[in-house]
Amino acid sequence: MKLVVGIGNPGKEYLATRHNVGFEVVERVAARSAMTFERDKRLNAGLAKGRIGGDDVWLIEPHTYVNRSGAVVSQIARERDVSHEDVLVVLDDYNLPLGSLRLRAQGSAGGHNGMRSLITHLRTEEFPRLRIGIGTPPPGLAVDFVLTRFRPSERDRIDEAYDRAADCVLDWVSDGTEAAMNEHNR
Repeated sequence: MKLVVGIGNPGKEYLATRHNVGFEVVERVAARSAMTFERDKRLNAGLAKGRIGGDDVWLIEPHTYVNRSGAVVSQIARERDVSHEDVLVVLDDYNLPLGSLRLRAQGSAGGHNGMRSLITHLRTEEFPRLRIGIGTPPPGLAVDFVLTRFRPSERDRIDEAYDRAADCVLDWVSDGTEAAMNEHNR
């Protein structure tokens, strides 16, 4: 079984914000894979369950705020006995240029509070993550920047990044981290 976690904030006020790119990507993966998200109140998450290729896959949208995402993910991983290498986290990164993708097999939180929560709750940095560039914030305004929506001039570029990121997730599920990195990290 594989888990693909989209990082974002719940609630209509956060729809289409830079911090919610993880949600956007897992929703595209769900649409391509004929999966439907349903709210799981016990886990406090949106879950879409299905098969991609020969693998059972759960797409997860934690319904906690970004900085508390780890509790939901670690609970599901424990209950379903999923190894850390089979948990892919999709998240925003303002240190990457708008629309760029970086898949890594492991690494630090890189200043992202959602990733910090995941590392704390999973008790390891050794799980793959797909970072999506959301552009660079003005100096000192990172917190406000991640909660803004993309400008109309950025929409085409980020929509194209969402499609490439969904391709990357599907390749990760079917071919593994190394092959997906070779294909999508350019």
